[in-house]
Amino acid sequence: MCSSVYVQQGRGGIVKKTGIPREAVEYITYGTVIQEVKTSNIAREAALSAGFPYSTPAHTTTMACISSNAAITTGIGLISSGVYDVILAGGVEFMSDVPIRFSRKMRSLMLQANKAKTLQQKLKLLSSFRPSFLAPELPAVAEFSSGETMGHSADRLAAAFAVTRAEQDEYALREVKSFSQVNAPPDCLHRKQGIYAASGDRRLGMWHRKKIIVPGVAKTIVKDNGIRVASPEQLAKLKPAFVKPHGTVTAANSSFLTDGASACLITTEEKAKQLGLKPKAYLRDFLYIAQDPVDQLLLGPAYGIPKLLEKAGLQLKDVDVWEVHEAFAGQILANMKAMDSDWFAQNYMGRQSKVGVPDMNKFNSWGGSLSIGHPFAATGVRLATHCANRLIRENGQIALIAACAAGGQVCALRFMGVGEDI
Repeated sequence: MCSSVYVQQGRGGIVKKTGIPREAVEYITYGTVIQEVKTSNIAREAALSAGFPYSTPAHTTTMACISSNAAITTGIGLISSGVYDVILAGGVEFMSDVPIRFSRKMRSLMLQANKAKTLQQKLKLLSSFRPSFLAPELPAVAEFSSGETMGHSADRLAAAFAVTRAEQDEYALREVKSFSQVNAPPDCLHRKQGIYAASGDRRLGMWHRKKIIVPGVAKTIVKDNGIRVASPEQLAKLKPAFVKPHGTVTAANSSFLTDGASACLITTEEKAKQLGLKPKAYLRDFLYIAQDPVDQLLLGPAYGIPKLLEKAGLQLKDVDVWEVHEAFAGQILANMKAMDSDWFAQNYMGRQSKVGVPDMNKFNSWGGSLSIGHPFAATGVRLATHCANRLIRENGQIALIAACAAGGQVCALRFMGVGEDI
């Protein structure tokens, strides 16, 4: 199975759910992070496989963990400029089968072998071969600019803001329990051995399941294997995962990597009415920010949230729904402490006083990446669909998304509920 199958299921699901004909979709934009060479433009390949017309253009974008956020805002830009009216945006990641390369020396030898014509040339190349050439190059979640893994950076960030191990474990446990306790069943997530696709009922905000048969796979999973509700004592027994032996980031207070795909339909209100669709939410504002990828790699939300609130003329108390990507519990708590610090505001953000901390009763209350998992490029749309469905279910008006990404970048988006007077 490959990423295109996940995208097909996501797109097929949203077409079936909305009832919109495939021909009505004018453009498709999808995000992905770890690309398969054979399907480098996964958006186009999956669109063709999913039965969309040949005439529907599609492109793939990448911006690390905010790739599908970028797909959404790219779609908004195309609509705002008057180029298209109906766009399908999403993201996909296939973490269970990432491309693993030969070593550079082995790749060089193989390329030279293609050019070798004579027996002498071939024997010369063969004599230069060493067994060490066969060592594979494994992909790593590390920064190209610094070589540091994201987990190591998260551990340093937690230490810098004095976030304790107990605080991180407590937050991680909160998130897992939040997801387990909401009406979404714990087996509604994509998995490689059979998929349960999640979609929200707009009247109740409840989750329902759609069983999907994966080609070539007989067994289906009936329970998500990523949701791990444990006791504080069990979490405390885990060893540090990155900075050993004194680090505070563990497997339990980090988001786990998983397969997944997401999709959302973007259009204007006028076009939605023509198609017989009722919007779930309106995207009102968004922005991207970048900072130091070494010491502030995961600190993006602390910078992005205040700027987006100022742009919209809002305060923290005005936000009804918060959906913030959780790479690590320590990252979330460090951002909270940064936002609640006058010193940080004055020395790093150019502000006179601190921003404050969001109401935790409104924060990731359906669970976040720590409990659901983090299929890199699919997470952005998952955040958006959580926002839209929570606004409906919780009768809210304003929702805010923030997500950090590799390279020290962040995306923040503001959604309005369907009850807004527009």
